[in-house]
Formats: sequence, C-alpha cells, structure tokens
Amino acid sequence: MKKFILAVALLSLATAAYAYDDHDFQVWNTDAEEIKINARARIALEQEFRWGDNAGELFYQHYDAGLFYDLNKHLNIGGGYRQIYFKSGDKFRPEEAPFITATLSGDWKGFRFDDRSRLEYRHFSYQTDSWRYRNKFTMKFPWKFGRMEIQPYVSDEVLIVFGVIDQFNENRFASGLGFSLFKNLKAEIYYMLRSVKGTGAWIDSNVLGTKLKLVF
Repeated sequence: MKKFILAVALLSLATAAYAYDDHDFQVWNTDAEEIKINARARIALEQEFRWGDNAGELFYQHYDAGLFYDLNKHLNIGGGYRQIYFKSGDKFRPEEAPFITATLSGDWKGFRFDDRSRLEYRHFSYQTDSWRYRNKFTMKFPWKFGRMEIQPYVSDEVLIVFGVIDQFNENRFASGLGFSLFKNLKAEIYYMLRSVKGTGAWIDSNVLGTKLKLVF
C-alpha cells in the first residue's frame, strides 16, 4: 500500500510539472560550451530553458557540467552533474541529477550514427529518489548545404524511470538542421514531438528547439 501511495504521488507531481494541454506548443533553448583538454578529452557545460503553455511560461531550466573521453573512434564515455529546476504549481522545485554516459558512433555510406546511453540518479528533497535510463539514437544525413554546411538529422530518445515505479514514460522524436555560424560556433534548429505519460494518458507537446554550441 505504501509503495502504491508513493507511486501515485510521483505520478501526480510529474503531471503537475507538465500540466499543459495536449499538443501544447513549447520553445526550448540550449546553450553549450565545449572545452577541449586534449585530442580525446573535453569538458562540456550546458544550460537549457523551456517555455510551455503556448510558449508563454518558463517551466524548466537546467545547468550541467560533464567530462567526456573518447576511448576510441567509436566509443565515448563520460559523466557529470545536472542541476534542474522545474515548475510545479506556483514555484520551481529542485532536482539534482548526477549521470554517466556511453556513446557508440559509426558511419555508413556517409550517414553518421550515434547511440547514447545515459543513466541518471535523480535526487529530490520532497519525494522519493529514483533512477532514469535514457537512450538517444541520432542519424545525420550525408548532405551539407551552403557555406554554413547545413546538415539535416533525425533522432529519437526513450526515457525509462526506475524506483518506486518502473516504466517507460517519455519519448522524444526530433528532426532538425545543424549548421556552422562561425568556425567555433555551431547551431541547431529542430522540431520535437515530445510524449509524456502522466497518470494514464500520453500527453504530446510540439517543441521548437534551438541550440548554440561554442567550442574552444
């Protein structure tokens, strides 16, 4: 009974954090910096802001830092820490999420494939802690257009929660364009269909996303 009550509480909080209408329009903006230590290792910093309710309300922000290392040309490993604030009701609630990652990459006839696995430990001060596994598969097409080398890509990410409840509760399918603004400044613009499972039904969001990455 206690486990059931905790599960209901967790689902209620998750629903409250994303309590927007089905097919809500959202805007996500990500800014990242990458600092190369040597040919194989790098430090990555990132901050992200998300607006929901037809892009009229800031409901999420995160800040993270990580260290990543290329074991070889096909396998990268890393780890880091993410500090999250998401809006539930009328205030932002914190989440602390250390993580580890492993990414397999490869090429086939000009197509570039990346398969990233990520395991997060999610610590809360107001509810039971949990684990989350994320797998993101990305395919970049072999075409680049113009001086900015505009390159299309598609990706799909599944998110699975472990803890009081174990379930596949989120999917993110995206399609976008990556390009170079300057030599050390990369950018992306994408559309994402985000599906989140609340207390029973799946709720979709239509996301317009942008990302800037500065490489040192």
